[in-house]
Amino acid sequence: MITVSESARAYISNLIEKEQKGPETFVRVGVKTGGCSGLEYLLEFDTARKDGDEVFEDNGITVVVEKKALLYLFGTELDYSSGLNGKGLFFNNPNASRTCSCGESFAV
Repeated sequence: MITVSESARAYISNLIEKEQKGPETFVRVGVKTGGCSGLEYLLEFDTARKDGDEVFEDNGITVVVEKKALLYLFGTELDYSSGLNGKGLFFNNPNASRTCSCGESFAV
C-alpha cells in the first residue's frame, strides 16, 4: 500500500487544479535504476492505467504503481514539505536501507 499525507494531498490537489488536470488524473509512482544510491523514484501525473498496475486510494488521492515497483515501495508514504531544507514531494520509504542526501534515490 502507498499512503498520502495530508500535506501531500493538499499539494497534489492544488497542482491538479492549477494545471487544469481532469478528474481522471492520478499520481503514478515508480522506480528505475539510477541516482546516487542505485534506485531512483519516479513521480508523475497520468490518466491511463496499464496492465499490471496496482491502484491505491488514500486521503482522496489515487496512486498507481506498477507491480514490479511495488516490491520497493510497499508501505511508503508520499509526503510534502515546504521547509527550509527544500520544497516538494518526498517519499518516506520503510524499505530503503539508505538514501541520498537529496532524497531522490535509495537502496534496499
